[in-house]
Amino acid sequence: MNVREVMTDEVISCEKTDSVAQVAKIMKDHNIGILPVLDQGRAIGMISDRDVVIRGVAEHKEEQVDQVMTHQVISVKPDTNSKEAAALMAEHQVRRLPVIEGSKVIGMVSLGDLSISTQSNEQAGDALTDISQP
Repeated sequence: MNVREVMTDEVISCEKTDSVAQVAKIMKDHNIGILPVLDQGRAIGMISDRDVVIRGVAEHKEEQVDQVMTHQVISVKPDTNSKEAAALMAEHQVRRLPVIEGSKVIGMVSLGDLSISTQSNEQAGDALTDISQP
């Protein structure tokens, strides 16, 4: 099974020029905890609800998102095997990955998405165990 089969294809994102407050509102309005950060449609980072609180509110409340986001984008392609995606999540201790085709974010895949497949359920569980380790 590949990532395309289990990913969420409705992607909510933000722009690097958005303020921390704007991003917090997007997250609240859509009930999500992580967003890809785009620059002219290309993913240049990720911002989580934790980034908003710890780095944003505490240090850069009035700043743009690019001051508080994670600049490294760990992503997968739509044809990435679900086992590979789970291993990547475990390696980098993340629970969600953007799915990128060409230079465009076309979806998001989470540990929950991977766990619905009986083929990748064990890998998702292993990844969650690895992510939960300090």
